[in-house]
Parts: sequence; C-alpha cells; structure tokens
Amino acid sequence: MGGIFGTISKKSCVADLFYGTDYNSHLGTRRGGMATYSKEKGFVRSIHNLENSYFRTKFEANLDKFDGATSGIGVISDTDAQPLIMNSHLGRFAICTVAKIVNINELTKELLDKNMHFAEMSSGSTNPTELVALLIIQGKTFKEGIENVFRHIKGSCTMMILTEEGIICARDSWGRTPIIIGRKDGAYAATSESTSFPNLDYEIEYNVGPGEIVKITADGMEQVRKPNKKMQVCSFLWVYYGFPTSTYEGKNVEQVRFDNGYNLAKTDDVEVDCCSGIPDSGTGMAMGYAAGKGVPYQRCIAKYTPTWPRSFTPSNQQMRSLVAKMKLIPNKAMLKGKRVLFCDDSIVRGTQLRDNVKVLFEAGLKECHMRIACPPLVYGCPFINFTSSKSDMELITRRMIERFEGDANKNLDKYATTDSPEYKKMVDAIAKDLGLTSLKFNTIEQLIEAIGLPKCQVCTHCFDGSSLHSLDGNVE
Repeated sequence: MGGIFGTISKKSCVADLFYGTDYNSHLGTRRGGMATYSKEKGFVRSIHNLENSYFRTKFEANLDKFDGATSGIGVISDTDAQPLIMNSHLGRFAICTVAKIVNINELTKELLDKNMHFAEMSSGSTNPTELVALLIIQGKTFKEGIENVFRHIKGSCTMMILTEEGIICARDSWGRTPIIIGRKDGAYAATSESTSFPNLDYEIEYNVGPGEIVKITADGMEQVRKPNKKMQVCSFLWVYYGFPTSTYEGKNVEQVRFDNGYNLAKTDDVEVDCCSGIPDSGTGMAMGYAAGKGVPYQRCIAKYTPTWPRSFTPSNQQMRSLVAKMKLIPNKAMLKGKRVLFCDDSIVRGTQLRDNVKVLFEAGLKECHMRIACPPLVYGCPFINFTSSKSDMELITRRMIERFEGDANKNLDKYATTDSPEYKKMVDAIAKDLGLTSLKFNTIEQLIEAIGLPKCQVCTHCFDGSSLHSLDGNVE
C-alpha cells in the first residue's frame, strides 16, 4: 500500500509535514519521501529507503534542508521512490501517488511510442508515479491531466500535486483509497489517514469524493472537479491496514472492528474461557467479540512493537515467516489449559497462522478457536497493493480449491458463497490444515453491517469477485 500527507501554511510547514507523513508509516515499508516549496529555495526533495529503518530516523537529522517551506507533500510507499519533481508546460510541480496500475507495461509502451522518456526506474521497471506525471502533462490543465490518468489506467490512483500556488488532491476515480482534508488556524492539510490530524491540531474538514479534485491553500479549499456518483471504497481499510484512530467516510476503524467482533459473537455458539486478539489488527475485533460473548478479553499473545514491522508486507516468504515468528510472543501463563478464541483480520497464505497455532499449543493451549474479521479471500485484488502476493495461487483458498477440483479456478462462486457445501468443505479443510480446533469467517453481510455503508459503495471483490466492471478508470 502507501500513504500520503500534504500541508500548506502561512508559516513553516516542515514539522507538520514530517510528523504527518510519519503517521502514514504503517501503510508502507519500502520508500519514504518529502518535497517542499518555498519562494526562496523553490522545490526541495528528499527520498530514503525504509526497508531497514523507520521514516523518522531517516529524515529527522536533515530536516533543516527544508527550512523556510510553507507547503509540502510526503509519502510512505511500498512500490516506488517518490515524490518526483517535474518541469512541464503546466509549470514546476512535485507529485506523489498511492497507486496500483495493472496496465503499466501497456501504458509505458504507448508513451515510449510517442517519443516520451522515463528518467525514474523502480527495481528496473517503470516508476508508477512518473507514469502518472507523464499522463498528467498531456492535459492543458492539471484537471485535464488528472482526468487523463483516470481514463487510461486500470487499477487505482490517488495523488497529491504540489505546485507553486497550492496542493492539488485527487482521489482515485472509484474512491478505493481515501483523502481526508483537515484544517486549523492558518493551515490546511490532506492525508490518507486522519490519524495524522489530532496531534497536529487539525480538525477533519472534508472527505474528498471518488474522482474528486480539490486544491488547498493556507486560506481555504477549492473544488476543481466534482466527485463521481459511484464509489467502491476498499473494505480492507477497516479490516486490516487502517490505523485504529483513523476514520474514512465517517466510519471509524476501531469502531468497525469492535462492531464486527460483537456481531459475530452473537451468532457464534462456541464455548471458550477467554478471547484474545492477534495484534494489532485483530485486537479491536477481539474486544468486540469478548463484549458480545460475555467472556474475558485477555492478552494471550503480545506483539513486540519496538523493532518488528508488519509481517503482511515483505515480498520474501522467508522474511515474512521470520517477522511473524519474532514479533508475536505467546504468554504461557495466560494460555496453559485454556480454551481460547483468537480474532484476526484475515487469512491470506496461512503460513504465519499455521506456525503461530503450533507455538500456541506448544505453550499449553487446550483449544484454539479462530475467528476472522472478513470472508475468505478467494480472489486476488486487481485494484490496490494491499498484499505482496504475485499470484492468486498464494491464497490458501485457491490451493484448497485446486486440491478439491483439480483446477484452482473452478467453481469459485460456489466456494465464495457462505455456507454452501463447497464453502463449508473449504473452511473445514483450512481449519485442519492450520491445526485449529474451529474456524469461522465473518460474512460479507456482517462486515458491511459493521462498516455501515451501502454494499454498493464498498469493494468486496477479494471475497466475492464483484466489482470487476470498475477495473477501468471512470470520469463520469
């Protein structure tokens, strides 16, 4: 994934930009960058590798290079080095994106055939942010250029553009990833995560709509393009990668997770001694489940937070397994002889969970019941980079389907239908494969109820295969 933050102020914006960007660090692990503008220095940029360190440690010592800046954008990225600074007929600007461009190779060829060139490369491939910038400068205005991006890309793209006059914020045409506008006296800000705002004294002012373009200055906000009528915001914002204190579309992440667990508990007849969350994203759900079930919430497993990152994002399976093993520490005193129900956000490959379950039983656990915040992941996501999976066959569901059908792509709709014979067979097999006493997934209906938005406004493609009609851009 990735997260972006931008701010423009009547005085120095550097501290707000630094800390605001850092509050998006849970969304990415590869690159961090900031770009600022001031009349005295013009555009100033810095990009650092975050794979072996954290954003603050890489930028803190050199913040003085941005002195005097009153506007800037920052990004935490899992894909490419950014922000980029461009010079074009639209003027000089810096740009950062949260994007997944499925047809990036096709678009690269089209632009090269038009005698355009690419100066930035990401691991030997086209830098997606540079591709977006080149599509933008084909327009006569920034509005036309951004609409050109929406028309051409397949996938999604949310962006911020820093110009000499202000910051242009454009949300993905289907609203898959968010932009929230904040305001305080003498300054405006925009971010992927509203978590960035409270400690910097910003109040939420506006939620940018799907395909909407707004421009912020220190004095206010201007709408450049009206939002599209349809939205498909990613449900995984609430299930997994959103920070607990963030709010999207008026729906708080922690509240949704709590309600998700509470509602599931009301339909679950299992008998357990206590409930525990798999840190961090399973914690809110587990608190809700414990409240709904009337059992104690206990920390039977704890995450060592000072040095270990999320295990979902590394691309190397060996590293994912190492991170998963080292960051989660079982509490034997709370586990021994108990029937414990654990809540987690999702099951993707199953590798980490299988190893964790083995460790829990070795620590003396009597029964291990697992409850998952979302339905089984049957379809890979073509819209955003919320996992490092390169193939649908990395999904444990697809491997089970292949075992049963001889073809991993056969009868997917049946396996994705809650409580169908095929669904029950798949879930039972996953439970046995992972060594669980019992396994239950939330239903799409329960998840949507907890989120509190109409089903038509939430993307559930990875669960039920819907929303493929919206793979292409939309400029309605």
